[in-house]
Amino acid sequence: MKEFQFKEVDKEGLNILETISKADKFNRWMFDTIYPYCRGKILEIGSGIGNISQFFIEANASISLSDIRENYCNQLKEKFSDSPTLDEVLLIDLTNPDFENRYQEYEKSFDTVFALNVVEHIEDDALALKNCHFLLKDGGTLLILVPAYQSLYCRFDRELGHFRRYTKKTLKKVFELNNFHIKHSRYFNVMGIAGWIFSGKILRKKTIPERQMGLYNKFVPVFKIIDKTFLRAFGLSVIIVGTK
Repeated sequence: MKEFQFKEVDKEGLNILETISKADKFNRWMFDTIYPYCRGKILEIGSGIGNISQFFIEANASISLSDIRENYCNQLKEKFSDSPTLDEVLLIDLTNPDFENRYQEYEKSFDTVFALNVVEHIEDDALALKNCHFLLKDGGTLLILVPAYQSLYCRFDRELGHFRRYTKKTLKKVFELNNFHIKHSRYFNVMGIAGWIFSGKILRKKTIPERQMGLYNKFVPVFKIIDKTFLRAFGLSVIIVGTK
């Protein structure tokens, strides 16, 4: 079988991940939002440099990490080398055309698969969720978080390699196409919309400004209350949880 070629180092993506890594309150908020839906043997798709992974490690969750880029996988192995609940770090590409053969040993291996800000980078999102379905045990849970609202699409999205943004309705369709039963859906981070419009649409920045991310991080406790006030009816991201 011909070996699939994984993507090379992504310098811009790494800079963004390093900027976000400093937003400890924001990362904790995201973790606290998704963790209640994660159980058993967990796989994170697109772990990057471990910004969210570290909270699962601290919670002693049984987790495998993965990424499409070897340099990220190497960083994850080094960063969490002493973590007893880390099962393994895997090179995984959800768009591999021979996915089921390439990852045959992982068929029905996980109770939970989650991907945060990953699926928007994949042109064939239905194929990505189909391959997640392959990795899940019967009755397993898939959790996907992606950017919300195509009307917010801007230079940020293009520079980050986003093919699209979603609504609850459009993301649910991709779940249902792959025979997932919707368990939960919500929007996340309503106040992030203002920052995205200001930097992405008005200032037309190519990447997330570090100072802006730092300022936003300080006000996360307030933004969490605002999310609840608006009943999570809209936000910068959309989250869908489905079961196989």
